[in-house]
Amino acid sequence: QVDLVESGGGSVEAGGSLRLSCTASDEYVYTSNCLTWFRQVPGKEREGLAGIFTRDGSTYYADSVKGRFTISQDNAKNTVYLQMNSLKPRDTAMYYCAADSARGPGGSCLKRPYEYNWWGQGTQVTVSS
Repeated sequence: QVDLVESGGGSVEAGGSLRLSCTASDEYVYTSNCLTWFRQVPGKEREGLAGIFTRDGSTYYADSVKGRFTISQDNAKNTVYLQMNSLKPRDTAMYYCAADSARGPGGSCLKRPYEYNWWGQGTQVTVSS
């Protein structure tokens, strides 16, 4: 069983936009949990980008994407989204969705990768110059 399924990746030119989706297979993976988007390029650590606490919609962003990326939720669909605007070639990466029942320090939903219990298989985003 796949707990989280990402979609929406693809190839886009610099300056363009993409919207990624992450759908949880069951409510226990989605409800009142932290759902967080990460990305990873080969040879580098997985980078946390944006998180949302699905109970109240609180959002958390890494400085690297603040102002360009927006995380949102649709509780009826057990789905969170990552709207990515003004994309740059350095945004090229595999994008992953993760979920966990615990919040981090200060209630943050932007935690270290090893602190997440459920993961999706990823969706590739390629930004050309």
